[in-house]
Amino acid sequence: MGQSVFFFGNGTAEGTRDMTNVLGGKGANLAEMTNLGVPVPPGFTIACGECIEYLTSGKYSDKLRAEVEGNVARLEETSGKKLGDPRNPLLVSVRSGAPVSMPGMMETILNLGLNDRAVVALAEQSQNPRFAYDSFRRFIQMYSSVVLGVSTHDFEHLLKAKRMTAGVQTDAELGENDLRNLVEEYRALVGNRTGSDFPRDPVVQLWGAIEAVWKSWTQKKAKDYRKVNGIPETLGTAVSVVAMVFGNLGDDSGTGVAFTRNPSTGEKRFYGEFLVNAQGEDVVAGLRTPLDIDEMAEQLPGAYKELMATQERLEQHYRDMQDVEFTVELGKLYLLQTRTGKRTAAAAVRIARDMVSEGLIDEVEAVRRVPAGQLDQLLHPIIDPSIRATPLCSGLPASPGAASGRAVFDPDTAEQRAQAGENVILVRDETTPEDFRGIVAARAVLTARGGMTSHAAVVARGMGKCAVVGCKDIEVDLEHRSFSVNGTRIAEGDWLTLDGAERNTLSISGAALSVIRPAARLGRRGSQAAGAR
Repeated sequence: MGQSVFFFGNGTAEGTRDMTNVLGGKGANLAEMTNLGVPVPPGFTIACGECIEYLTSGKYSDKLRAEVEGNVARLEETSGKKLGDPRNPLLVSVRSGAPVSMPGMMETILNLGLNDRAVVALAEQSQNPRFAYDSFRRFIQMYSSVVLGVSTHDFEHLLKAKRMTAGVQTDAELGENDLRNLVEEYRALVGNRTGSDFPRDPVVQLWGAIEAVWKSWTQKKAKDYRKVNGIPETLGTAVSVVAMVFGNLGDDSGTGVAFTRNPSTGEKRFYGEFLVNAQGEDVVAGLRTPLDIDEMAEQLPGAYKELMATQERLEQHYRDMQDVEFTVELGKLYLLQTRTGKRTAAAAVRIARDMVSEGLIDEVEAVRRVPAGQLDQLLHPIIDPSIRATPLCSGLPASPGAASGRAVFDPDTAEQRAQAGENVILVRDETTPEDFRGIVAARAVLTARGGMTSHAAVVARGMGKCAVVGCKDIEVDLEHRSFSVNGTRIAEGDWLTLDGAERNTLSISGAALSVIRPAARLGRRGSQAAGAR
């Protein structure tokens, strides 16, 4: 019957990084960063145990409701805003965070608290109606998908149609009227799919989001991830409710994900991606191909300078490579997350060695940092140097290695054909967490969109699988289960070869092209060439 909700804000927090079993990794690190003086938006975290209690009993207690209500009031006082206020509304994000990092496996909802009155207030406060309605359409899509069970593809179809009728290429180019219309189209879609109106009461929205995050612990993708990574089912997830900061306010705002060192090679160099005038899901979901973090120095120089100092401070404090998520709102930097970064085996060895040299860890800790089961990644397949193949196109080298296999276009097919003994390569426009089982089954992953910190990149890198992402030249046609690239069409079942090394290329295997045949040899570093089959 102890404390279940823990507040952080105004430079103090009811928690530390040592409380990961209570607050989850995200909640514990938000508390730790707050105590360190790192710029973190205020909020509160609901303990992991409440997730297990809810999943066991099917309900939450009156005690928890009272604690959440008390912390909402505290957050309102700290922020100077009020949830549901038609003049000065408080908007929050609701985020999952298990004791062991499970990137992309559970749910997040942004911009919670918006309704017809709040969006008008947000437009007036920001003097940017376009931003307000962009935030509203994002909230409706995310909340409806996560909480109400409306397919995100239905929303994406409406969004794509709106881009076409507006004659623009990206979501960021849609105007205020386009977004106003899109909000109405989204709400009509929700009513059609669910038989009910989209909820307008922010308190109803909040509890719907909290319950959805708890339920996401039991989703198949999360269970599959825990099974593959040996994570206990009994841990549960914490829920962090955090005051919103906005990266989609204009050209002096943005969002990004970065690593304090290169997660593929281990090089001590800040590594990441960002987008101007965007929210976090735009980067990690791979819906837009982001910019290299170095370009932030020119576009948002003040925030970049502070980010560089902050990431150095976090790595020194945690004594390990960090994966950080950040937002810049009107030029001001905010950290939304830090956690131990996923890395390849080669990167793990280099980082451990370098940190010993830098005096951050000792040799015993260095050995512990490289799991024995990860060492086989050091023998990643590579293309036989004797093969002379002309690549069809190139993308971003998200995860090293090479692989040959038959093209498949959805996770179910990948799983089925892999279980039948076939080598397959999963091809997607961009991956989502629902694709996890397909990534597990495939030899490699290829995406048309997304960057080095997208879901496909992070998951494949952690599993030691080859991934080439952001391959802009390919056009995926899911309806006909094929993709085209530079005049060549590749149907499901055709052979592909991916090279995830610095060449980061894609080749096609088959009689017509004869670039790399299915029997092409893939060498292994330090060993004799091995058959691709």
